[in-house]
Amino acid sequence: MASKLPTEYSEGSIRVLKGLEPVKQRPGMYTRTDNPLHVIQEVLDNSADEALAGHGKKIKVTLHADGSISVDDDGRGIPFGMHPEEKAPVIELVFTRLHAGGKFDKGKGGAYSFSGGLHGVGVSVTNALAKRLEATSYREGMVARLVFEAGDVTEPLQVRKAAEGDRKTGTSVRVWPDGKYFETSALPMAELAHLLRSKAVLMPGVTVTLTNEKTKDVQTWLYKGGLRDYLMQTLNGEPVIPLFEREGFADAASDNFAEGEGAQWCVAFTEDGQPVRESYVNLIPTSAGGTHESGLRDGLFTAVKSFIELHSLLPKGVKLLPEDVFARASYVLSAKVLDPQFQGQIKERLNSRDAVRLVSSFVRPALELWLNQHVEYGRKLAELAIKAAQTRQKAGQKVEKRKGSGVAVLPGKLTDCESKDLAHNEVFLVEGDSAGGSAKMGRDKESQAILPLRGKVLNTWEVERDRLFANNEIHDIAVAIGVDPHGVNDTPDMSGLRYGKVCILSDADVDGSHIQVLLLTLFFKHFPKLIETGHLYVARPPLFRVDAPARGKKPAAKMYALDAGELTAILDKLRKDGVREGAWSISRFKGLGEMSAEQLWETTLNPDTRRLLPIQLGAFDFLQTESLVSKLMGKGEAAARRELMELHGDAVEIDI
Repeated sequence: MASKLPTEYSEGSIRVLKGLEPVKQRPGMYTRTDNPLHVIQEVLDNSADEALAGHGKKIKVTLHADGSISVDDDGRGIPFGMHPEEKAPVIELVFTRLHAGGKFDKGKGGAYSFSGGLHGVGVSVTNALAKRLEATSYREGMVARLVFEAGDVTEPLQVRKAAEGDRKTGTSVRVWPDGKYFETSALPMAELAHLLRSKAVLMPGVTVTLTNEKTKDVQTWLYKGGLRDYLMQTLNGEPVIPLFEREGFADAASDNFAEGEGAQWCVAFTEDGQPVRESYVNLIPTSAGGTHESGLRDGLFTAVKSFIELHSLLPKGVKLLPEDVFARASYVLSAKVLDPQFQGQIKERLNSRDAVRLVSSFVRPALELWLNQHVEYGRKLAELAIKAAQTRQKAGQKVEKRKGSGVAVLPGKLTDCESKDLAHNEVFLVEGDSAGGSAKMGRDKESQAILPLRGKVLNTWEVERDRLFANNEIHDIAVAIGVDPHGVNDTPDMSGLRYGKVCILSDADVDGSHIQVLLLTLFFKHFPKLIETGHLYVARPPLFRVDAPARGKKPAAKMYALDAGELTAILDKLRKDGVREGAWSISRFKGLGEMSAEQLWETTLNPDTRRLLPIQLGAFDFLQTESLVSKLMGKGEAAARRELMELHGDAVEIDI
């Protein structure tokens, strides 16, 4: 049988995707593909950004009988003159070019100081995934209209004078989403209504309307009371204390934050019922939370803890944790961040590290003052938090007693945590003793345990289960975690599990990646139920540190980059902020051992600012994954491994 020759790889193999081609080829990289709601939201967010900037009081969404959706506003209208550099109408560029938009220049002088738009990608994605899109702009006494089909201009820009019945200013966009890009063409109506209602809540005085031509239904939202009214309407259960609503924004004299950055929030505490939790950044809903929610949690916890300590309310032997205060909290949080960093194009989670300090710095003092002005409410809230802490501690003690007899002696090199609460505890399997030392000093002793590993872990892919414990490192890992090795079809006893999160922490270099692979092989082969039940994670420490000088009102700062791509993004941002080329310094971490305890805490251990990757099987089933891992890790699989490398070698980035 003839051996399989690798496909030819030459200059002609490189293809450059132009215009909107990247979106059509990989729509899932740019939007949600389960239904077209997110591509409509991109248009809606542009109208909301106009209202947020103070231009416009009405947003109207219409579901037409022919399956199209239109979004109308009374904002400033998209400019339709010729772009000075691109020599094409600006309105055409907005819909046909990736990374073209009006929201890059933040701060004074920019068209939008605070906006959800970041990349200039949003509405061009809507156009790329639409059979047809009609855009009309009303501006400066003129009306401009153009039509696209499959992302291409089919009716070029036509400009006419505004007629008697035309609106003075604003934008109208009508979209026919292309069903071939989505699992279903139907919009989730409840989700759409919730999205529109939240826009009205976050912009008191702006009228938001949803009209359905088929059913003749018209829904209108206009809130004058804002967050308090909204939370009261959606709350489950009776509040223990009155709703706490406040806002705080940085002024021109602030040293740490840009003028206008801050948040408004409304918090309710209930004894029962499912908590209601909604958060937004520059009006963009962040369904997966993020650092602004961490700031709210930190502010609430610090204020309540300070009140409890001031009035000596904490019973002996009870230790208060953030989730004891946060567990019964319902809230609506709306943050304004000048230059937000989101996770992914659909912006479900805020990643900006400064947002923790930003929100916390306004929430904590406001709640502290309010609690001390209303001591009876403070005592009720303290009672609720202390009760939650006592329940949590009792549950931990029960589990400990049940598994207490006959437990193996814990490894001597394990630095354990104080808490017995499984949901709260995490263990870090750390590469090397020096990194283990930094991690021990930098960790949260209450909930974080450290197990340092010496050298490379054994490749266990072909090791029999009863021979595993002959290796000291693997023996220590199994005993520390509290679960015995098992196979994919076994039902191991998980009641001995000692940590809710098992985190692999290795250097960000090639050797660190090798150790990661060896440990992942161990867990996949011999502890698969830990992966299946969502207990296994990989910590992602940064590879670079950038020391940036002071920028305007922003003080000198240390920034961390996960890889070369993030480093480039940080340097681009510094250039955009006007920092002189080379005024910053870049250092590369050779390993975790080079980091101080404080740096390791800030970048890799702190739950509010770290990057922790959950390990899941994802779209692959177990047998597919097993076959792939076998090719990569099996001793007799050199030929299969070579074929795999020849087929996919060019898809791998190598860090030399």
